[in-house]
Amino acid sequence: MINKILVALNTHEPYMHIFNQALDLAKATGAELKLLSILSTVYDYTMPVEYYPGTMGYAMPMSDTFWDAYEAEQLKEKESVLNMLCELREQAKGQGVHAEIIQMTGDPGVVICDRAKTEQIDLIVVGSHRRRGLDELLVGSVSSYVMHRAACSVMIVHDHAVPAHAATPETATTAAAL
Repeated sequence: MINKILVALNTHEPYMHIFNQALDLAKATGAELKLLSILSTVYDYTMPVEYYPGTMGYAMPMSDTFWDAYEAEQLKEKESVLNMLCELREQAKGQGVHAEIIQMTGDPGVVICDRAKTEQIDLIVVGSHRRRGLDELLVGSVSSYVMHRAACSVMIVHDHAVPAHAATPETATTAAAL
């Protein structure tokens, strides 16, 4: 029986199709939703290059001005994502589904699996970029990581804007531009 659904949302990518699938499932099963957003520095391109540990093998010193600007951007991002999660929670509530907000920082795959275990989640709902081959090897795949390491069932929701057979890096970029 499904009582708790963890919905992992990447707010830098289209996410409403993931939320809607989870919401429909929660309505059908009477489950509650845990709306999870992860603030990650793993793919954080706003961080000044000087800070990246891999730049020269160690973190380089940076001025307070750069660091303060970075922290201000992170705070603004955190507040923006929290507002989006609140809107989704209200949308779920309007349809009779109890939803809670979880906002964390860390590596997305690890955080999703750990949080699912901590919250005793029955099902994780996560989106997929449909990365394949070298792109998946180099960039990684959160959905693949979660699918292979989660202690519960995982539902991977695809964005149907790009057919699975056409999901190459070139077509994914074209679809994202539309």
